[in-house]
Amino acid sequence: MPSAPALFRLYRAVTPVIQPLAWWVMARKLRAHGVAASRQRERLGHATLPRPEGQLIWFHAASVGESLSVLSLIAKLGERLPGAAFLITSGTATSAELIEKRMPPRCRHQFAVMDAPGPVARFLDHWRPDAALFVESEIWPLTIAEAAKRNVPLALINARLSAKSVAGWKKRPATARFLFGHFSLLVAQTQATAEDLVAIGAPADRVAVGVNLKTTTPPPPVDDATVAALRARIGARPVWLAASTHAGEEDVVLAAYKALLGDHPDLLLLIAPRHPERGDAVAALIEAGGFSSARRTRGEEIGAQTQVYLADTLGETGAWYTLAPFAFLGASLVDKGGHNPHEPAQFGVPLITGPHLDNARAAYDTLRDAGGLVEVRDAATLATAVAGWLDHPARLAAAQDAARALARRDADALAPVVDRLCAALALGADHA
Repeated sequence: MPSAPALFRLYRAVTPVIQPLAWWVMARKLRAHGVAASRQRERLGHATLPRPEGQLIWFHAASVGESLSVLSLIAKLGERLPGAAFLITSGTATSAELIEKRMPPRCRHQFAVMDAPGPVARFLDHWRPDAALFVESEIWPLTIAEAAKRNVPLALINARLSAKSVAGWKKRPATARFLFGHFSLLVAQTQATAEDLVAIGAPADRVAVGVNLKTTTPPPPVDDATVAALRARIGARPVWLAASTHAGEEDVVLAAYKALLGDHPDLLLLIAPRHPERGDAVAALIEAGGFSSARRTRGEEIGAQTQVYLADTLGETGAWYTLAPFAFLGASLVDKGGHNPHEPAQFGVPLITGPHLDNARAAYDTLRDAGGLVEVRDAATLATAVAGWLDHPARLAAAQDAARALARRDADALAPVVDRLCAALALGADHA
C-alpha cells in the first residue's frame, strides 16, 4: 500500500478544525427531524447500542435509496452466515426511520460517523467490524484509511461514479490510488463504471461488475386496510401519481395537471414528495394553483371535489404505487439523477420522467426500450404523456407489462455477489 499522499495528510489535519462546525450542521438537521440528542451523538462515534457477539459486518450508505438497496444483500448474507450480525450506518433521519422498519434479522442501525479522527476512532473502537462495505460513492478518506489500518477488509459495492467525479479523481491520481487501493473488492454497477474505477487508480484485479443492488431491493410494504379505505374514497376516478418529487418539480406537475383538467375533469392527482417535511411548501404550491386539495398528515379525506391529494407521509410509498396505474417519478426534471425505477416496477407501474436519469441509466433505458417509460421535459410534454396513457388503455397495459418485466429481471443476481464478497472479505460461516 503506498504511503499517504499530501492531499490526504492535509485533509486529516484540517478535519479536526472544521469538526465543530460540521457537527453543528449535522446535529441541527437531525434535531429538526425530532432525532433524540443521544442518537445525534452517534455521528460523533458515541454508540447507542452494544456490539453484538461474534462476526459483525458493517454496511455504510448515504441516504434512503442507497440504504434500502443493501437490505436484500444483507438478507442473503444472513442466510449464508447464520452467526453473523449486521450494522447499517446512514446519514439522514428519513433513512434511519425506513431502515429500522424494514431491516432483516440480526441487523441494527446507527447514524454515520463523521469523517474526523476522534469520531472515527470511537466508532471503530466500539463496533470492531469484521468487514466493512461502502455503498455506491461513499468514499470517506479517514474512515477508509483507519479501518484498513486496523486490518478491517473493505469492499465498495454497487459502485457508481458520475462523470464529474471521475474527472475530479483523475486530477488527484495519487490520492485515488491510495484510497481505492484499500479495498479488497470493488463491485461496479456497470462495465463503464468498472472501467472508470481502473482508470482512476483502483487495482484492476480487484474490480468486478455486479448487479445494480437497487434492482434487488424488496418492495415497500403495503397496508391493505389503508389501500382499501383510499380506494373507497377514490371510487372510479382516474388517478395519476407524482412520486418522490423534489423542489422545482411539483410546480411543473401542477401546471401539467391544470392542462389535463379540460379533457379529464375528474382526474385525481396524488403528490408524494420525496421528503415529507416539504409538505408545507408543496401545500402552498397547490393552494397557489387554486386546486381543491386534501393532506394526508392532517387526516383530511379524499372527497368528490378533491383534485390533489398531498401524500406527505413516510413509509406509505407502497400504498401510492398500489393505487396508481402509472407515475411521474421525481429527481428527473431537476438535475438529481432520477430515483430507483425498480420500486414502482415491482407494482407494475410504468413511468414518466424528466431527462436526468444518470443514477440508473441502464434500467431506465431497458424500461424505455420495452415501452414502459416516457421521457418529458416540461409541463406541456408531461401533460401529453399523461393523456397518452389515460386515453389509450391498451398502450397503458403494455407499459405496465414492461414495468413488471423489469422487476422480474435480475431476480437471482445476488448469489454471485454474495460468493464474491465472502471470498474477498474472508466471510466464512465458521468465523469465530
